[in-house]
Amino acid sequence: MAEARMRSAAAPARKAGQRTNARDDRGLWNRPALLDLLSDLLMLFAAIGLGWALVTWFLSRPLFPLRELVVLTPPGQVTEAQLQYVARTAIRGNFFTIELDSVRSAFEKLPWVRRAEVRRRWPDGIELRLEEHQAVAYWTSTESGDTRLVNRQGEVFTASSDARMPAFSGPQGSAATLLARYETYSGMLKPMGASLKGLMLSAREAWQLKLDNGVLIVLGREQERAPLEARLKRFVAAWPEVRDSIGLQVAVADLRYPGGFALTPIDAVPVGRNQATKGKK
Repeated sequence: MAEARMRSAAAPARKAGQRTNARDDRGLWNRPALLDLLSDLLMLFAAIGLGWALVTWFLSRPLFPLRELVVLTPPGQVTEAQLQYVARTAIRGNFFTIELDSVRSAFEKLPWVRRAEVRRRWPDGIELRLEEHQAVAYWTSTESGDTRLVNRQGEVFTASSDARMPAFSGPQGSAATLLARYETYSGMLKPMGASLKGLMLSAREAWQLKLDNGVLIVLGREQERAPLEARLKRFVAAWPEVRDSIGLQVAVADLRYPGGFALTPIDAVPVGRNQATKGKK
């Protein structure tokens, strides 16, 4: 009986040892295939890192210096000195490491540059294309009083010019609207033999037109019964007859009346006042 008990007690001990050995057999160090895979992965990552480091080191060497800036569009307002200054201060690195976006932004900060395009030119150059602003009018903001310029796209930009151009004045963000109205009203005023010198828009959306003959046309605000263009067209049509009949030099033409307009001669405009003499039409 004692021997039987001893055998029965030893059997569980042998089974426990077998389970322990089985767990050891399943360990990482007892799985050669898995170790080989991990070793291959580590070697691959090490090779990639070393290759990247070598490429970065190679490209950073002074082997591909930039020696030439080729301007493909002849500048009009931008000077050669300005281009050279930007090239010296903004172009960094070699043919491969140069940051083209930062170079493009640097050229676009020049006063007359609207848009710049920069490309690499093998083996040691940079190509530059410039789109310059084409100024069509002076611009004065009614909020700040700052004077700037308006381009053909109706965009306001900062630059200096002494060219003869019309003057726009209006709330911030209205330059494109004034440019469109300027083109419309200029065509309508041609029968008068006068050109539009200035265009003003108030914060209450009231319009005034300044002609090169000294006449100020007060259009006022848009009216449902008498739209702005209808009132201006009626005034232009009546102007030759009115001018010959009154025999006076007109300073102000007030077109805010639905059924007519008022004229103020130059002699009738005292300092600080704006008196109007109605002209029936």
